[in-house]
Amino acid sequence: MGGSSIFRDGLLDGQVALITGGGTGIGLACARELARLGARVVIASRKQDHVERTAKGLGEQLGVEIVPLVCDIRDREATERTAKAVVERFGRIDLLVNNGGGQFFSPADMITPKGWDAVVATNLTGTWNMTRAAADAWMLGNGGCVVNITMLTKRTFPGMAHSVAARAGVEAMTRTLAVEWASRGVRLNCVAPGIIASSGLERYPAGLDFIGRMTSLIPMKRMGTTEEIAWWVAFLASPAGAYATGQVLTVDGGKELWGDWWEIPDPADLPPVVLPKEPWDE
Repeated sequence: MGGSSIFRDGLLDGQVALITGGGTGIGLACARELARLGARVVIASRKQDHVERTAKGLGEQLGVEIVPLVCDIRDREATERTAKAVVERFGRIDLLVNNGGGQFFSPADMITPKGWDAVVATNLTGTWNMTRAAADAWMLGNGGCVVNITMLTKRTFPGMAHSVAARAGVEAMTRTLAVEWASRGVRLNCVAPGIIASSGLERYPAGLDFIGRMTSLIPMKRMGTTEEIAWWVAFLASPAGAYATGQVLTVDGGKELWGDWWEIPDPADLPPVVLPKEPWDE
């Protein structure tokens, strides 16, 4: 198994990590990095083919066992079963990465009640369901680390009113639980990615050109990678992150800071948008 390009080998030996939305994109990158560092990794998704294919392919790639579980985080009983299954198999849950979520581009006046409810149920309520399930199954009695993957919420996010509202709710919930559960040894933080070159962009073919043009609106003039988000998750799970709780770590190449009045010229050639491909998806 190849080691991490950032952290020392064995950094997370003995830890058990549960990653929702772990079959693709940022969740997959987190699974790969945490497994490389020695954690026993469980990936969960409501799509059985995603987690089973990824668990098999990633496990063979790294030479370790990746455990796939099917879980719809909108279903409270399903999240409870998932957390209990992890504890029954491995005896603990040290790290929960709440990466499961979903949204769609839409002007606010075109979002239907069903669409709004679906996005909020997945991104906000689903995150609460999984957090509470892991807390009840293990963390409130033994401590642990929760990392919630959100999005840029400090400014506006036109076309994503439903999702940005839900993710801002997750960040507020994270800050509150960080205080309530500090005495129980549970740390909770958020990682807020900017525009990331993830396989998830393939779900929006009509918007891909638009997202590609976003590169010029990022001060660093490139999209982030899924690995760059996974490294922050690993950092927070490691001893280096032991004194951080209730924080939102923004990883966006400076996008959220930049107004349009200060010109940053584009390089002669903007980097192409390259979406990651896994061998088992070819």
